[in-house]
Amino acid sequence: MADTPVIEIRDLHKSYGNLEVLKGVDLVAPRGHVVSLIGSSGSGKSTLLRCCNLLEDSQQGLIRFEGEDVHWKGTGHHRHPADRHQVTRIRTNLSMVFQQFNLWAHMTVLQNVMEAPVTVLKREPKEVEETARKYLDKVGIGEKADAWPAQLSGGQQQRAAIARALCMEPRALLFDEPTSALDPELEQEVVRVIRALADEGRTMLLVTHDMKLAADCSDHVIFLHQGKIEEEGPPDRLFVAPQTDRLRGFLSATAA
Repeated sequence: MADTPVIEIRDLHKSYGNLEVLKGVDLVAPRGHVVSLIGSSGSGKSTLLRCCNLLEDSQQGLIRFEGEDVHWKGTGHHRHPADRHQVTRIRTNLSMVFQQFNLWAHMTVLQNVMEAPVTVLKREPKEVEETARKYLDKVGIGEKADAWPAQLSGGQQQRAAIARALCMEPRALLFDEPTSALDPELEQEVVRVIRALADEGRTMLLVTHDMKLAADCSDHVIFLHQGKIEEEGPPDRLFVAPQTDRLRGFLSATAA
């Protein structure tokens, strides 16, 4: 159904040994919405994103993808997904863009973008190449298709990583601090691409330290503090009239 959220999380708990990183977090990403996660380092933002994509196992809580509950076996630290086929299917529909670009150094940019649709989705290489070139053009590096990753700037490598994620034609894109490894000039190249994707109405979860990007692109912003949601809401309220002292302090520190 069109009104079914792409991602829904209820009461999520995640620990590493005795360290509790997420302490009962709720999150909903409706179709076509951008949800940004902000907060200090160690607040649980990236862990939450990785739990969404089932790259991390959580100890408690519900994770639902397009209305379908993730099936679990075991409890607590012994809880793991029960159906590996379900995990693979969900992951192929939730493409992740990491802080470090993770491009294969021995493949050209075009080969990097084509790799997952050909090997994971078993799509025809000729069809995938056409799609890959379309997305490389979309992110503004179509002329770099035959270059090696080492020949690209950091901003170009991150745009190649975004094209790679798009080439899977996922239901949602997950961005984990996509601009934090870049200097300010190259950062703006990537920000422009993310803003354009938001304008297209793509479903996105965005972990970012860039408050302007979160304010400009988001439909909903979640401020995490020590593993809990301290405050959330639309960006025009959250950034203009924060309700909690912690968020006010965080925004003051990031604006400094």
